[in-house]
Amino acid sequence: VRRPGGVLRPARVPRDARAARRRHRGARGDEGPGPATPAKPSLIAKEARQHGESVHRWRIPRQQRERRDRGRDSGTEEVIAEVPDADAADIDRAVEAARRAQRGWRLVDGLERVGMLHRCADRLEEFADELAVLLTREGGKTLKENRDEIDWSVTAFRHLGEVARASRGRVVGATKPGQINLVLNEPLGVVVHILPFNYPIVLLAWQVAAALAAGNAYIVKPSEHTPLATLRLGEVFSDLPAGVFNVVTASGAGAQRLVEHPGTDMIAFTGSVAVGSRIMAAAAPRIKKLLLELGGSDPFIVLGDAKLDVAARGGVFAAFLNAGQVCTSAERFYIEDSVYDDFMTRAEEVIGSLRVGDPFGDVDVGALISRSAREQVSRVIDEISSLGANVVRGGQVPPELPRGYFYEPTLIEVTDANRQRFEDEIFGPLATVTRVRDLEDAIACANGSNFGLGANIYTSSLEMAMRAATELQAGTVWINDPLKDNDAAPFGGMKFSGLGRELGIEGISAFTQSKHVHMDFAQAPSPEWWFPYERPAIAEERASASGATPA
Repeated sequence: VRRPGGVLRPARVPRDARAARRRHRGARGDEGPGPATPAKPSLIAKEARQHGESVHRWRIPRQQRERRDRGRDSGTEEVIAEVPDADAADIDRAVEAARRAQRGWRLVDGLERVGMLHRCADRLEEFADELAVLLTREGGKTLKENRDEIDWSVTAFRHLGEVARASRGRVVGATKPGQINLVLNEPLGVVVHILPFNYPIVLLAWQVAAALAAGNAYIVKPSEHTPLATLRLGEVFSDLPAGVFNVVTASGAGAQRLVEHPGTDMIAFTGSVAVGSRIMAAAAPRIKKLLLELGGSDPFIVLGDAKLDVAARGGVFAAFLNAGQVCTSAERFYIEDSVYDDFMTRAEEVIGSLRVGDPFGDVDVGALISRSAREQVSRVIDEISSLGANVVRGGQVPPELPRGYFYEPTLIEVTDANRQRFEDEIFGPLATVTRVRDLEDAIACANGSNFGLGANIYTSSLEMAMRAATELQAGTVWINDPLKDNDAAPFGGMKFSGLGRELGIEGISAFTQSKHVHMDFAQAPSPEWWFPYERPAIAEERASASGATPA
């Protein structure tokens, strides 16, 4: 299922994405942000084809041509593609392709598998500009952020492949001479990954690199909002054996079929708690392994001894990267009372300097993913305002950007009286800020959410930093440097933020199952604990238990 039917192939695009930026600046000139149409690729949906190839070359069958989802450019609202919607029969064929491929893939030696992953990384680098343009069109992130996403994906492939090669198992101490005990890390089989829209390439890379390196086959279902770059990966990774890496475009019904399918062995999902809970229930009858990253509502603490200029810039970046559509966005700011006013002045200044607009242009903040996402942000802000919260900055659609799903970066002061309502995830360019007395108060507020994905603190005190690292209920704690991931360290959440870990050794283990092998290579004589039991010994034990003397 390397390339499903109806694969959307971009027309020739600039190999250097900077060319798109140059053309954009030339069209708009130096007169301000006026309406401009930067150079973007046109996308052509290829017709699904009937063919006589093996199931490894599966396509959407001809009768399914009318089942399609529309993809839109988040910056212009234009329909840019139509993507096939696979049905149950299509998914059955996809799973069969993956199962056939995995039987051979698991036997490929680790060195060869890692070599193929390095080749995938090479291909990502070769197609980086094209993929970044696709991501910018369909997802609305800035071109710069999307180029960064490809770079992060390349490093993940290289690192995880090498880690997996050194993590095939271990030897443990034997209990008797002449024996050896092995722990083998074996693949699970066929892994299904249901992707989100916000970082479809890097979140895929974190998991697919680990899963393939461990010997699994992979089926990815991209978000209906951002399928194009993922579909293109099906061709970028064409050096992999057919059927090992598969892309299936489908709606929610197709995703459910993949989760429940008897031929899939593990489900990985990044998304909302509500959908994650349904996936858990659907996977439960077959006791499938799960890896769930279900979002967050990350706190951002600033203490009185922090370097406020750095904290303000770091906080604004953590809140409004990708228009706030990051699972680890800083959404709840807790500022120590002694520096609250000073921090707010600096933060407002930084927010005011942010450039919002066409993600192909010279901007800092691009578009939200859809009209409904923008409307949701507006509803939340209206609700917050109705409860007496103060909109400090932003709070509306930019008047100069009526087309596209843009929204101003928004900062809102929240008091204790209405704080509890806003401890859930807000997936957009919105952050709340609250005064706190001290670190103890800040930690209590931070831990008040049901989420526990990430947490941030700015302080110059090692004691305060380590106390926060210990007491904050989060899978990652960032101290004086927000949103920095490390391929060698695990990523995942506590509480409602999910199950399992990505990246690091833990991220490799997520896609394996352990097997204990006990071997007696000396073939020693029968141990004393085998049948038949020695009668005198049994008699003595019984007598000892009763207090009598054996005859």
